[in-house]
Amino acid sequence: MQSLESSALEPTRADLKGLSVAKRMARFLPVYGLVILMVFLIGLFSVLLPNTFPTMLNLRAIISDKAIIALLSLGAMIPMAAGRIDLTVGYGIVLWHILAISLQTMLGLPWPMAVAIVLVLGATAGFLNGLLVEVAKIDSFIATLGTGTVLYALALWHTGGRQMVGLLPDGFYALNTTFVFGLPITAYYLLVITVVMWVVLEYTPVGRYLYAIGANQKAAQLNGIPTRKYVIGAFVASSTMTALAGVLLASKLRIGQASVGLEFLLPALVGAFLGSTTIKPGRVNVWGTIAGVVILAVGISGIQQFGGSFWVEPLFNGVTLLVAIGIAGYAQRRKGAQKR
Repeated sequence: MQSLESSALEPTRADLKGLSVAKRMARFLPVYGLVILMVFLIGLFSVLLPNTFPTMLNLRAIISDKAIIALLSLGAMIPMAAGRIDLTVGYGIVLWHILAISLQTMLGLPWPMAVAIVLVLGATAGFLNGLLVEVAKIDSFIATLGTGTVLYALALWHTGGRQMVGLLPDGFYALNTTFVFGLPITAYYLLVITVVMWVVLEYTPVGRYLYAIGANQKAAQLNGIPTRKYVIGAFVASSTMTALAGVLLASKLRIGQASVGLEFLLPALVGAFLGSTTIKPGRVNVWGTIAGVVILAVGISGIQQFGGSFWVEPLFNGVTLLVAIGIAGYAQRRKGAQKR
């Protein structure tokens, strides 16, 4: 959990004072290294695959495929800002996308009501996670692993191992299939949520309190921050984002099945952990998380277009997660050395 502590390592004005341009660039290289790598990969694959990679069709495919993972990564980083981890982002989406369909096909509810119910249930699951972590004092990894497994079991029980299929309203399909200015509408959902989260975490007391709790919860309590309320709120926000991702997944797939969803857990966590290694290294942050997801999307898309096998994506995600955690741990050790 030390890798989740919210202590950014970006150089300050005092650190840069008196340095030459070359030395300033060297100081910023570790901060924006992942962003530079992202731009390099995009350029490399565009040169090597000029007929398939730098195309609008490929951009649409990447956005359509990775927007849900990006939403899950953003949801996962909210508890991470407070020094916690939420594994239900991978398990919860299984149940939420099934319910988004079954509430319409089995109970005949209008799609806006079905979506609202799923979002409320998602927030309720997050509240339960917060109570387990803050009131019952269960480690967040164990607590969310337990509740996530329960949610997955409920999905299996509800479906009976079968697919949930039925005719759904066009309005529900439009949540994911609509194109605006040539891009999937999910890109605009993601952009709005990203900007809102960036403003909240960087420029409001809520964000400062979450980062303060992640850095040192006891110190935050001594400074009068109601840590329990903010940690529970972080889990509620994370689970609500997961429920939203589940709704969009249901609109995309048009069927609900318990075998779909768990594959999102690893890339979502990879994106959030990668986000803690760039822009503000040593601290999870919104734009770093987006950069992490883009790295995954670009790398996997390029490798697959070179003829990579079906096992390349989980291999790439797993190796990247190990690298991200290693870099995050190194950043924290470097921060500790600087303090000493």
